[in-house]
Amino acid sequence: MKKNALVEFSIAHPKLILAVVLLLTPAFLAQLPKIQLDTNPKNMLPPTSDVRVWNDSVDQTFGLYEDTIVVGIVHPRSVLNKGTLEKVRDISAEVLRVKGVAGRDVASFTTIDNVTAEAGGLKVAPLVTKIPQNDAELQALRKTLFENPLFVDRIISRDEKTTVIHVPLEKGANGKEVADGIREILAKHQGEEQYYIAGDPVARDTFGAQMFKLMRVFSPMALVIMFLAIYAMFRNLVLAASMVMVAIVTIIWTMGVGVGLGFPIHIMNSMTPLFLLAIATDSIHIFNEFYFRFRESKDKRAAIVETMEAVGRPVRYTALATAAAFSVLLFMHVVPVKVFGGMIVFGTIVLRLLSFSLIPAILTLVREEKIGRAAAGENIATNRTARALAALASFGANKPKLTAAIGLALIALAAVGMSRIVVNNNMVAWFKPSSEIRIADTVINRAMGGTSLGYVVATADRPDAIKRPETLRYIEGLQRHLEKLPAVGKTVSVVDYVKRVNRVLHDNNPKFDAVPDTADTIAQYLFLFSTSAKPSDLDNVVDYPFQRANIWVQLKTWDSTAMASVIRATQQYQRANPTTLELKPAGIAYFNLVWNHEVVWDMVKGFLLALAVIFIILTFNFRSVKWALIGYVPLLFTALLIYGVVGFAGKSFDLPMSVLSCLSLGMAVDFSIHFISRLKQQLVEAGADAARNLAALKEALLWTAARPGKGIMRNAALFAVAFSVMLFSPLTPYITVGAFIISMMLLSALLPLLYLPALIVLMRGWLFKTGEPK
Repeated sequence: MKKNALVEFSIAHPKLILAVVLLLTPAFLAQLPKIQLDTNPKNMLPPTSDVRVWNDSVDQTFGLYEDTIVVGIVHPRSVLNKGTLEKVRDISAEVLRVKGVAGRDVASFTTIDNVTAEAGGLKVAPLVTKIPQNDAELQALRKTLFENPLFVDRIISRDEKTTVIHVPLEKGANGKEVADGIREILAKHQGEEQYYIAGDPVARDTFGAQMFKLMRVFSPMALVIMFLAIYAMFRNLVLAASMVMVAIVTIIWTMGVGVGLGFPIHIMNSMTPLFLLAIATDSIHIFNEFYFRFRESKDKRAAIVETMEAVGRPVRYTALATAAAFSVLLFMHVVPVKVFGGMIVFGTIVLRLLSFSLIPAILTLVREEKIGRAAAGENIATNRTARALAALASFGANKPKLTAAIGLALIALAAVGMSRIVVNNNMVAWFKPSSEIRIADTVINRAMGGTSLGYVVATADRPDAIKRPETLRYIEGLQRHLEKLPAVGKTVSVVDYVKRVNRVLHDNNPKFDAVPDTADTIAQYLFLFSTSAKPSDLDNVVDYPFQRANIWVQLKTWDSTAMASVIRATQQYQRANPTTLELKPAGIAYFNLVWNHEVVWDMVKGFLLALAVIFIILTFNFRSVKWALIGYVPLLFTALLIYGVVGFAGKSFDLPMSVLSCLSLGMAVDFSIHFISRLKQQLVEAGADAARNLAALKEALLWTAARPGKGIMRNAALFAVAFSVMLFSPLTPYITVGAFIISMMLLSALLPLLYLPALIVLMRGWLFKTGEPK
């Protein structure tokens, strides 16, 4: 079989290649209408993961809802006025009818239960059954609210300017759709009040909706920008269209396969089109070399064959390196990341297949006179870009020790920056500070107990243990301990209900706002409360064997560090106060912490795996461990500098950013492969003595930087252009990813052109022992 059989076949049968591509593409395109979207963070981990199984069992045990929306109502003076209370009543009533709302458990002034004593017994009824009509009635309501710890920071702020409506959602309800329905209700109740809607389901589903909307806009924008950039580089519409066509076909095939296999689209694989579009820019090396070859030979067919012979091996191995870098994502625990990695690997393989078939076929069909006019400027002696790149390489080659010293200093600085990296997946923070969701979360968290919810589940060694005074006092002590944490706004447990019943049955005497002294009394109080209140009031905080108690912990931030502080404080309290109770965290805040932890270790594991696999690929490609090590340096340098900048910039390392680690390795090694492969080709063509002669070696290095290096810079520029559209996103992860990929591409393109010449000159005695490249 010929070395480039596919290329030769494509040149001989260009129309057949085009026909095959055009016939196959509709089959993949037909899968796209089956697309399913998934923005639920729970699905980031497998259903069998320990945290999901545990959280599901806690939800079932205590009758909890997966999702809750918090509606904030703020009055400039006090929400305790007739007009605002009427609005709260009417809004609450209308919210009950919104599709997806679990109406029976909506909590507001007019629906939340209040425990009072009546005729020597216990009365549990809605807090506000009749809107106060005068100051005396308002003052009575104020007294009722602020003497009850269950209400303060839960439905009324301490400065009484804010109240909230807690809106639990039925399983499977879309948070954005419910929030939109609530917004329509709020729009009908305008006045002095300001309204805010917050909560994880709102952020999650709004992010999902915007994410897919942006991808529908950004992908075509990136295609157009890339098309214009390629045309500006090569001055040929057909060639520009061919690269865009390769990218479009690859995107359709890849998305078609992913959707066809039943994978839902999540935040990561929604970025697949942009990533593939950017990876497709590696084909620029083919066009770059083709123009040089055609200018020299004036023979189109010969130029195509010679081009593919010259760049074919580097292009194949850069594809393999990129695929390998992303394939490590398949070994991660975060499910959408695994799917994203698989899709990118498939897309990269398709891109390289089309690079050796569709691109040669299209080049065959382009008229020679058009190519000739555009190729006239491809002269490394006169082209300004080529001369600038040669000058960069000249600095490295002529001052290798200084270049290496500067690099070591930058690495040391980057190490300091890396030590400051914080890993945090806060979906609310994925919106800009000026966004409605971010503002709502800030306002409500400042005024109330918090919009993020975690649990601490206390499990006793036998049934009815929760009814014991010592158990409840232990739980109460833990609550007070947790409430000292800056991130904790409020805690609620069965203890609060028992204390409330004890107080109201003793004429509301504050002295009895305490846990009773006997288990029998506690049992009676719990029975009285359970027969009078809504089932969920007690169900949410204790199980019926009374062996487990659930402590609600409201957090003022969605940062994973908040729940981590709760866990540490719980462990500290347990060490200082030994108990037979098992204390275990749960809830969405705990899930986010575990997911965050998975991202950290997946990032470390993926990075190390990618390093190992890429080194093997480099060794196999260069057939030399020495050259693999040299090619490795820009890769490591790029990654370290990027992570250092992330640390110094104070950016949290979230899920999208973790994927950059694989991308940085894949692209940095691509450029090293192209540089070293073409350098070795040039040295072979220059003769056996070229490597031994320092002047000849430097000349070859400058040629490599000027000619193949121009392809490297074009590749980096196109990659950066493709991602530049993300800078205009309203979502911060997209902006961050866009900014760092642009920086990464420019850095990973410049470093090989500067540091490889320096390293090769410094290490030439070790690299060229026999006088010629291996």
